[in-house]
Amino acid sequence: MQADRTSTTRFPVPVDAALRDAGWQPGRWDIKQAEIWADTLRGHTSPAGHRHTVFPAAVEAWAEFGGLHISPTGPGRQIAPATLHLDPLHGLHMARTLGDLGRALDTQTCPLGTETDSQALLAIDAEGRVYALDHTGDWYLGPDIDQALAALVAGTQPARLTTG
Repeated sequence: MQADRTSTTRFPVPVDAALRDAGWQPGRWDIKQAEIWADTLRGHTSPAGHRHTVFPAAVEAWAEFGGLHISPTGPGRQIAPATLHLDPLHGLHMARTLGDLGRALDTQTCPLGTETDSQALLAIDAEGRVYALDHTGDWYLGPDIDQALAALVAGTQPARLTTG
């Protein structure tokens, strides 16, 4: 008899399945790798002098989800589900862009990974909110990593960020 996973998982069943297929499991915590990423980002300075800020919400997201290649299956709710690579070094050379986003939002932002098909950069802010930045604009994915991953994997249309 198969257990009913809807009430026992942190994520909706299709999202949980995609995360587990990528190697995630409850309790996953690779703080050593997260600290390596943090040191690499902190140590990088762009040619124009821009630097990354690193904060606990980012390090915690990297420790739990960093390194995963998430490939959802099935149709999305409103848009195609996103194939993800959660590696903050995809944003290594985006310090200025992330700094600009952080200033516009009155917070700090740090890279989280990428949507591999669209090359959208995923970013997290100091409060744990998650965003995507691509050639079409900046998008709000959710108030925390769990809801952002659920939206990306389920193919939920994100909200466009507007300024002014």
